[in-house]
Amino acid sequence: TFNGQKVLNGFTLSVRKGQLCAIIGQSGIGKSVFLKHLVGLMKPDSGQIFIDGQEITHMNSKELSIIRRKFGYVFQNGALLDSKTLFDNVALPLREVLHLKESDVKERVENELEKVGLKDAIWKYPNELSGGMIRRAGLARALVMNPEIVLFDEPTTGLDPIISRAILKHIKYFHRKLRFTGVLITHQIPQAFEIVQRVA
Repeated sequence: TFNGQKVLNGFTLSVRKGQLCAIIGQSGIGKSVFLKHLVGLMKPDSGQIFIDGQEITHMNSKELSIIRRKFGYVFQNGALLDSKTLFDNVALPLREVLHLKESDVKERVENELEKVGLKDAIWKYPNELSGGMIRRAGLARALVMNPEIVLFDEPTTGLDPIISRAILKHIKYFHRKLRFTGVLITHQIPQAFEIVQRVA
């Protein structure tokens, strides 16, 4: 609840390992709030959240940081840092979380950007990229850590229908290839139904 207003009430959902599940619904009903609960950014007033059999609602920050390494998160606006190049944006989790040496960072970032068709834009800044390119960059940054679970918070919002369909095709391709568990919040109906195994 927020200031007495119930947002998620009696909500139960299970997502099987390797499954891509879409969550659809009206604006303001708590879809993004649910994703924040999954990664421990918010705690429920009551109830439980299990990630790979581990109940996370009472974990301390150190325990949560270990759980969060399982996740990749694709934000609805890409959430790139304007002051950093595309390379540095995608490299950020490799440097800050895994503390990889630069030669390994370079290899993984270039590989990931090539997969999403952005190898030629590697040294550009976010303000030099189109909306679709920014979403693909956000996808690359989420996948560069080889996550077990990927959360997609309305990754096609504000994009035209052709680019939206292309982003969903990218998600479908990487899900089939990498077999991560995915939760996709979307308003792209019926296109999303073509790529997911389950709809909530």
